[in-house]
Amino acid sequence: MLTNIAPGFIDLKRSLRWLCSSLFVFASLQAQATDSAYKFSPVNQYDINLTAAYWNPIISYVSEKSGVNLSLKIGRTSADTTSFVLTKEVDFAFTNHLFAPEREKLGWQTFGRRNIPPVSGEIVVPEGSPITSITQLDGKDVAFPGPEALIAYKVPMAYLMSQKIKINVVFGGNQNGAFGQLFAGQVQAVGGNSQLIESYTNREKKKFRVLWKSEPYFDLPLMASNKVNPADLKAVATAFFGMKDDPAGKLILKQASAKIGLSDEAFFIPSDGSEYSNYRKFYQTIPPNLR
Repeated sequence: MLTNIAPGFIDLKRSLRWLCSSLFVFASLQAQATDSAYKFSPVNQYDINLTAAYWNPIISYVSEKSGVNLSLKIGRTSADTTSFVLTKEVDFAFTNHLFAPEREKLGWQTFGRRNIPPVSGEIVVPEGSPITSITQLDGKDVAFPGPEALIAYKVPMAYLMSQKIKINVVFGGNQNGAFGQLFAGQVQAVGGNSQLIESYTNREKKKFRVLWKSEPYFDLPLMASNKVNPADLKAVATAFFGMKDDPAGKLILKQASAKIGLSDEAFFIPSDGSEYSNYRKFYQTIPPNLR
């Protein structure tokens, strides 16, 4: 049995113990930093790959410029993504699904939007379709992105119900999924967001006949949960709004917008939420089964 241990060996042993302890603490702090990163959920306007292709470079830029770590969190469908927002599993969102009175109580704050013209809900058929009137959809299969889509589903569906036009509702999971069903012959018409319909036309060279169009609504807002630190929110908002004036940011916006069929002018601007008054007005008359 060894009883005489050199002092140097003891010092080395202590140093190794300190080093291991320090590494453990560092790893723990790193894990905490990763866990504390804010999550950003844009509603699924396109399929997952295209949604990620648009938002990932924008979120990376905003994270770098603001010094606030953001990561993208997208569900399989628009309804899945909205569930993340409603349960506050995420901290930032790009969505218009929060203007119902009961959802406004959740404490989400509008801080920005894209600088694009207002959009409308539309019901469309392929340009060569024999269907030329909205009344001809009675008894037909009509696809929509999903049950949470305000402009693309709830607004058109509320109109159809007001006209007593009964259709068979089919959900595509997102706007592209609904278009896929239309051109596969599985449905006869699609309810959609005019901006997404125009973008699809630009990307896929498909033409539509518009059977019905709603009043205009502003594009989806950028929103923040009341969990977000005010200083972090200010930094993130400043980074979003500054993209158009920074050559690197402007290039990212241009490239990202081209992927989804938007113009070069689709940059981000401040909003206090006042532009969304007709969203709130819509919920005053919406049929209960569409809430």
